[in-house]
Amino acid sequence: MVSKKAAYFSMAIPALLLFFAFHTFPALQGIYYAFTNWDGFSEGYDFVGFKNFISLFQDDNVINSYLFTFKYAIVVTILINVISLLIALGLNSRIKFRNFFRGIYFLPNVLGVLIVGYIFNYIFANIVPTWGEKLGSEFLSTNILGNEQWAWIGIVIVAVWQGIAFNTILYISGLQTIPQDIYEASNLDGAGKWQTFWKITFPMISSFFTINMVLAMKGSLMVFDQIVALTGGGPGRATQSIAYLIYQGGFQGGEFAYQSANAVIYFIVIVVISVIQLKFLQKREMGA
Repeated sequence: MVSKKAAYFSMAIPALLLFFAFHTFPALQGIYYAFTNWDGFSEGYDFVGFKNFISLFQDDNVINSYLFTFKYAIVVTILINVISLLIALGLNSRIKFRNFFRGIYFLPNVLGVLIVGYIFNYIFANIVPTWGEKLGSEFLSTNILGNEQWAWIGIVIVAVWQGIAFNTILYISGLQTIPQDIYEASNLDGAGKWQTFWKITFPMISSFFTINMVLAMKGSLMVFDQIVALTGGGPGRATQSIAYLIYQGGFQGGEFAYQSANAVIYFIVIVVISVIQLKFLQKREMGA
């Protein structure tokens, strides 16, 4: 028993120390600096209390970034879950080359987010305008990422295309847990496809729906790589997410302490939204 415990501790303690050194300690440092006026590179700084937090609520740039991020997250979360559930239903049916198509749909999840972003940046900037000119479409002839009104749609397209891969796999896993006997019984009772889905399939995968909704919302609220690869927060500040604002202001704009305070609020917002989602969706599971 002693040798077994020693083996467990020898594996767990180094991992715990590394996690604390590279995750927990920097996070605690960020909370500490949020109450100072440190710019990120000067030797000295002063404590300013809650001044940074108060200023955040009066900063139009910060407020706009939160509004953009919430709008983006809601749209992406809904689209990812609707599309991935439809794909999962199709891939779970008895079709030819089912495993092949499952591999194809999961492929985007394997690719790096930045790589995908840069590829779509080239598509939006070069390929789509060329097609638009040939089709005589004025809207398609311009780069959507350069339009303040429509640039966020380009980011949504990329995020949804890549995000549905993981959610589809989870939905397929949920669908495979449903006994076929239930479907056979519903067919004997004369239930239609919509009734079967709404009364049997969806309630039976409600826990998977909860997980996918929470993960999709959390990932969307933390959008960063797509912004870097596609728009850089532009045009102007039209697509500046909270995460990108924290990075840009904290590491490039000399606002390390100020953006550390923003990161603290950002963390609290994500936790609150996730908890509310879990409670609401779990209540719905109980009702189902």
